[in-house]
Amino acid sequence: MGKLGNLGARLHHGEVGYDFVKNRKLWYGISILITITAIVGLSVRGLHMGIEFQGGAVFTTPKNMSASVSQAETYAEDASGHDAIVQKLGDGSLRIQIAGTDTGQSDKIKEQLSEDLDTPADGINADLVGPSWGEQIANKAWQGLGIFMVLVVIYLAIAFEWRMAVAAFVALIHDITITVGVYALVGFEVTPGTVIGLLTILGYSLYDTVVVFDSLKEQTRDITKQTRWTYSEIANRSINSTLVRSINTTVVALLPVAGLLFIGGGVLGAGMLNDISLSLFVGLAAGAYSSIFIATPLVADLKEAEPQMKALKKRVLAKRAQGAAKGEPEPATAGGAPYAEQEPDDAAPAVVGPRDQPVSRNRGRGRPSGKRR
Repeated sequence: MGKLGNLGARLHHGEVGYDFVKNRKLWYGISILITITAIVGLSVRGLHMGIEFQGGAVFTTPKNMSASVSQAETYAEDASGHDAIVQKLGDGSLRIQIAGTDTGQSDKIKEQLSEDLDTPADGINADLVGPSWGEQIANKAWQGLGIFMVLVVIYLAIAFEWRMAVAAFVALIHDITITVGVYALVGFEVTPGTVIGLLTILGYSLYDTVVVFDSLKEQTRDITKQTRWTYSEIANRSINSTLVRSINTTVVALLPVAGLLFIGGGVLGAGMLNDISLSLFVGLAAGAYSSIFIATPLVADLKEAEPQMKALKKRVLAKRAQGAAKGEPEPATAGGAPYAEQEPDDAAPAVVGPRDQPVSRNRGRGRPSGKRR
């Protein structure tokens, strides 16, 4: 732990670092591959929408049922003629979901299930959900997502600049696409809990991105007045200086979510926990990745296309070439302090030692006219 803390301090102070921006084409390629996989999975498998969105019936059996999940699924499909989803809850009861059923069919299915499962019909609880309610939830979710995106772009464009707003927008789309694609590939059911989790991860993803952007904004202030570093190099330092914070924040957030997903959903069999925890888990991981490997390198690409940044890069490279001809060492591009913390190009030599020497208590002693006061 001591070594890890020491590494974190060295990363924060710029003593060591990894060149994330230089290898941005690799990260772009990985993100494009993952995104294409998610889109293909979404196109081929599609989303498994819950009955809250397509309507149907939910039957809950009494506790400690002896029938297995596969048996109950077979009974439900035979009784309804539709596909059924069966989950075994922590108390031993079964939750049976059947889409596309109305009130009349629900009563018949309930009677048939009571015979097949050998349990009283009064002990089976049946709930009907209409498709219009799910359609309203989906529309509200899309409206909330659109409003959130617009507000985020406007805020970032005002607080930072439009290039950072564009990069953050791309990172958010990246995170949403991957999360939805994972849902399609895994086959988890999309419920209102999924929508809640999907909207929640947007804030977490944006938080990590804004932290890096804030550091980048501070370190690139008056960047054209120096000739030590290019914009991409300072952007890389911003990532490294906030890397430990981003990792710690993500790990701390993922631990309870992993508990919900693997223990609450997997071991205890709580269906709603699966829906919301999977979207949170995948979204948090994707958000941490995009803030480091996508958003900031994309900002560096957009800024390096500006005429001022192109001119700055030429001056920096020209000065380094002159220094190399004189045998001067080149500045580190992945580690080292930001240019704002170093001496400017035309700075005077630093004064060695303190400027104001402390007054000695023996001053004047031993001199003919000196008195100690």
